[in-house]
Amino acid sequence: LPVTSPYRAVLGQAFDELHPRLQTYFDAIPPGAVGRGSGEFDTVGIPRRWLWPVLALFAPAHVLFPVWQRRVPFTVENRPVVRGDGSPAVAAERVFALRGRTVTMIDEIGVEDGALIDRLGSPVRTVARFAASVRDGGLRLRSTAVWLVIAGRRVRIPRPFAPVVVLTERWDDEAERQRVSITVTAPVIGRIYQYGGRFHYGIETATNRSNEQKGERSP
Repeated sequence: LPVTSPYRAVLGQAFDELHPRLQTYFDAIPPGAVGRGSGEFDTVGIPRRWLWPVLALFAPAHVLFPVWQRRVPFTVENRPVVRGDGSPAVAAERVFALRGRTVTMIDEIGVEDGALIDRLGSPVRTVARFAASVRDGGLRLRSTAVWLVIAGRRVRIPRPFAPVVVLTERWDDEAERQRVSITVTAPVIGRIYQYGGRFHYGIETATNRSNEQKGERSP
């Protein structure tokens, strides 16, 4: 199992500038444990319905979904992974309880050439490279390159046409919750996808699914 996390590996000393609650979230998950959280997204998707046919192409691979809903309950489960080259990674499943259906977003974030790399989908359909920084105790990720995976090969989207993905995670002391926000913006078109909200998160044994109250304890 990994002795560090991809976030700590990339941030280096800047990792210690994260809020202590976020350090627990982004640090290595102990052997035999899993990270589980639950909360509510304020919004999921995009209200511009003419974009939904494009988003629908990514839905079967558990990447993006053609939807626009508010107050969406969700859960997240993070598991440690060691990639073939020995580098640390985290596999995540986010389950969105949309009205009328449930969808699952799947990704795995690791390290490649000193940068965070997110492989999205099952099977992987999109790969994004991120620049990571710490701001006021929170984490900010901004994509610097995006690839589509076609027939098992990465095809980079030229920079002038590539969407930009921005993720921010911060700890809300007043609400005692972790806050997350993700936006996907395309050149000329503007915002094409988003979700954001707040949640509880905790570390528990990998086989323990019955004691969810422990999982809700904020580390």
